[in-house]
Amino acid sequence: MTTTQSTEERLGAAVHQNTALSKDGMLERAFSRLFRGLVYAQIWEDPVVDMAALQIGPQDNVVCIASGGCNMMSYLTARPSSVTAVDLSPAHVALGRLKIAAAQHLSQAEFYQLFGDADQPGNPALIAQLAPHLDAQTRLFWLAPRAPFRPRAQMFRRGFYRNGVLGRFIGAAHVVSGIAGVSYAPFLRAKTMEDQQRFFDKRINPLFDRKVVRWMARQRASLFGLGIPPAQYDKLAADGGGDVIEVLRERVRKLTCDFPVSENYFAWQAFNRGYRKGGQGPVPPYLEADQFEAVQSSAARASITNQSVTDMLADAPSGSKSCYVLLDAQDWMTDAQLNALWSQITRTAAPGARVIFRTGGAADILPGRVVDETLRRWSYDAEASATGFAADRSAIYGGFHLYRFQG
Repeated sequence: MTTTQSTEERLGAAVHQNTALSKDGMLERAFSRLFRGLVYAQIWEDPVVDMAALQIGPQDNVVCIASGGCNMMSYLTARPSSVTAVDLSPAHVALGRLKIAAAQHLSQAEFYQLFGDADQPGNPALIAQLAPHLDAQTRLFWLAPRAPFRPRAQMFRRGFYRNGVLGRFIGAAHVVSGIAGVSYAPFLRAKTMEDQQRFFDKRINPLFDRKVVRWMARQRASLFGLGIPPAQYDKLAADGGGDVIEVLRERVRKLTCDFPVSENYFAWQAFNRGYRKGGQGPVPPYLEADQFEAVQSSAARASITNQSVTDMLADAPSGSKSCYVLLDAQDWMTDAQLNALWSQITRTAAPGARVIFRTGGAADILPGRVVDETLRRWSYDAEASATGFAADRSAIYGGFHLYRFQG
């Protein structure tokens, strides 16, 4: 059995790689403090890509990192046997548990109002309505008064997706864009991919050449708002020959130009700070009206805990899991942490198990770091990895990777 740790200890184990008084150590500790609160109101990995790579079915027991909970909930559309999510942020755990309860006890219209619109006056009352179905910790998180602040449930009447570290980062980017005279409304009205490309070329691309933008992006702490810790910043910059500006430019170009805006809810979150009004735009699978029955009927098979993936798997039976979604968490890990994780993944993997993860840089980070004794039991699917990377509408990562268990 794993030992009980505080939130601070879990976050420190995940993020802190240097001594507290070193420059990197101070940055790491500043970053880990952010995860005590809400970081991602929406997860920024494409669940459609995940499900295509994993081929989730009714026989599968899925393990994932929760983040904003959108992907955890979207996997329920495939009606898996179970979805077990973990997260080091107590706020992400509370959000995930709220979504699970809402799927079980609200109507489709109410569910969409809460998480699709996420800015309606009646939303705090919906959360209060769910109170009897929430555990005590989650109920306190959303409904307890916080002097001098309102209960956190009020975020859902003022625009939930404008909250969290990432939501505020996007808001700051809009302020900088506005000072430069850039409005994103024309982009969101674009009818063709050519229109989107022209908007990027004329309005967005020049922003990356402004001195203030270049200076800000080159400060390692400036990308904390994207959930990028110091260790991952270095991997990101390496793809641009040491210059993170060119990496960011290319990834924003992909987000803006490679997918129709009418089909890319990540672009709406980035440039509108919320989904399109009236339920007329793209949304994650779990919010699609025709998927609600599957989500509702499967929600009881989803759970989320405040743990690391490694610790959760240490308590799971051997051979009990078939799909693993690691997001980009391995970019943060030391070699010892990677090997501990993959030892547990391999022990708990059922025949035919699949693992997906993303990386800030383009390269697969496992060879040469995970011991051969473990890694040779897995095969890397290069074709499916390349397909997943090209199709990922979030566009913020350098690589998408799929491994298959060989036994």
